[in-house]
Amino acid sequence: MSSQDTVITKKRKGPAPTGKGILIGLRLQPDQLAALDAWIAAQPDPKPSRPEAVRRLLGEKLA
Repeated sequence: MSSQDTVITKKRKGPAPTGKGILIGLRLQPDQLAALDAWIAAQPDPKPSRPEAVRRLLGEKLA
């Protein structure tokens, strides 16, 4: 077996896919996106991705 036979997989960010849930598309205006990015920047490391940030904010608001 040569080194060319080795397959390296990349780790994916975010939660593991469950196959459950409904995909929604979301468009944000520049000011909304800037506010989201500012919220992400204020979070401790590891910083959430934009989709994860939206999930967290939505979860907090609906709780």
